[in-house]
Amino acid sequence: MQQIKLGNSGVRLSRIGLGCMGMSDFYGASDDEANVALLHQAIDLGVNLFDTADVYGTGHNEILLSRVLRTRRSEMFIATKFGNVRNVAMEWLGVNGKPSYVKAACHASLKRLNIDHIDLYYQHRVDPETPIEETVGAMAELVKEGKVRFIGLSEAAPATIRRAHAVHPISALQTEYSLWSREPESEHLSVCRELGITFVAYSPLGRGFLSGQFKTPDDLSPSDTRRNIPRFQGENFYRNLELVNQVQAMASEKGVTPSQLAIAWVIAHGDQLLPIPGTRSLERLKENISALDIVLSPDEVARLDSIFPPDAAVGTRYAEQAMKRVNL
Repeated sequence: MQQIKLGNSGVRLSRIGLGCMGMSDFYGASDDEANVALLHQAIDLGVNLFDTADVYGTGHNEILLSRVLRTRRSEMFIATKFGNVRNVAMEWLGVNGKPSYVKAACHASLKRLNIDHIDLYYQHRVDPETPIEETVGAMAELVKEGKVRFIGLSEAAPATIRRAHAVHPISALQTEYSLWSREPESEHLSVCRELGITFVAYSPLGRGFLSGQFKTPDDLSPSDTRRNIPRFQGENFYRNLELVNQVQAMASEKGVTPSQLAIAWVIAHGDQLLPIPGTRSLERLKENISALDIVLSPDEVARLDSIFPPDAAVGTRYAEQAMKRVNL
């Protein structure tokens, strides 16, 4: 497995990580036993970065990971997050970055994961009511206490990143980035390069849409929350599918899958980018990892850029309320 250095650290991470959200939430029914087996298989294949959050299944995802951490802690670099708040009924309660909440959330995550420290602790969403300096200050105290090794931000604006980094070194920025979500190219990527921050690209496959597996909205299960995302709805779905079909045609020409092509495109944008596609399938996991063997020429990158230029995707990447939680 290829590796890269985590920003502002000496830690080496697998070139591709595993997003674990879908094992507990949002994408329909899941099987815990199968997911535990997949986590073990991911480690065996060389993956060491595992991404979770306290909000995924309101704690379930962290507990799921704890089952593997019991015996394989030294092989796993655990990234978890705080800030998005839901109750046990899965109702959204808002965003919280208050220092007291940061510490309480960390202690709760440590308990669910059953570990003594979190490797990378992210603020999941920026709290507009709490200065970022106060939130990151509390995160820095957790580092001093040995409960957290490194800190990161998710979906934070460039100006917010700079203010946070002035308080304590930020090691990673996690933000959606893919062929159909190219907003980070405007400034986020350059800020990360300047400050030595690893850019962790979540949803590099556009929540599965770029894989070409979905042909109609009905391919999504009734409980799949992607049905609530504008890009997956109505006419938007079919207009976006026209673009994906072009990616699929190029993938066929190259003898790879659309997923592999999409991941290779992300990686081609710099050594500081680390994609974390999620999956519950061993076949898909192996397919995603194999994308690391694909080298795109400048002409191939340009062709993909022309198929999916910025703002080509139709519809917002989240529903209205969720978009309001993104720090722009």
